[in-house]
Amino acid sequence: MTARASRGVIIWLTGLSGAGKSTLSCAVRDAIGETHAVEVLDGDEIRTYLSKDLGFSREDRETNIRRIGFVARLLARHGVIAIAAAISPYAATRNEVRALAEADGIEFIEVFVSASLDSLVDRDVKGLYKRALAGEVRNFTGISDPYEPPVAPEVTVYTDRESIKESTAKILQSLAHWEGAIQFESLDRRRDPLPSAQPSPQRRDALQQPEGELVWRGDVARRNGAAGEDRAG
Repeated sequence: MTARASRGVIIWLTGLSGAGKSTLSCAVRDAIGETHAVEVLDGDEIRTYLSKDLGFSREDRETNIRRIGFVARLLARHGVIAIAAAISPYAATRNEVRALAEADGIEFIEVFVSASLDSLVDRDVKGLYKRALAGEVRNFTGISDPYEPPVAPEVTVYTDRESIKESTAKILQSLAHWEGAIQFESLDRRRDPLPSAQPSPQRRDALQQPEGELVWRGDVARRNGAAGEDRAG
């Protein structure tokens, strides 16, 4: 199949705030969006439009992730590549979402977006990490709230030492065996490998493009919720 498979696939990006989940989800979408139906489910946008009623307790965070998983399954049932980009801090909830997808015959690709704390602090232009480390911010995932990294993800990207192009290529490679038979050229050979990694004005601070090069910039920089609350997962 070229444009659409009988079943889609869920690509689930998990990682701390600012690790690069939104940046990568847009990059993957742009790399394959011309030949495949792709939708990005961004944690911040889900919080705004589908989970505005939820807070940041463990129970509410789990409910938020289950909602994202439900929407992703609906999309994948119709051949869409659903890319979820959310902190999704609890392993049990991620495993639950995976199990439900696989029970529907939908492939689930977990991507651990890993970055060192030092790099996250450097990317955080609003200083939320520094405030959390100083005890000034409550319920900040990875500092004052737990984050359980995946034990055996299908893909691990290291955004503190890989370029966006390198990390994107690793995710694309994980789709090579998928029934949708994605065909893509090496990112290094494409004239414009990531032509538009900034899908909307509210996403424009997720990336910078000095001299045509894509570089990481912390997703934390675009948080617009109440101070002290991590809005992504």
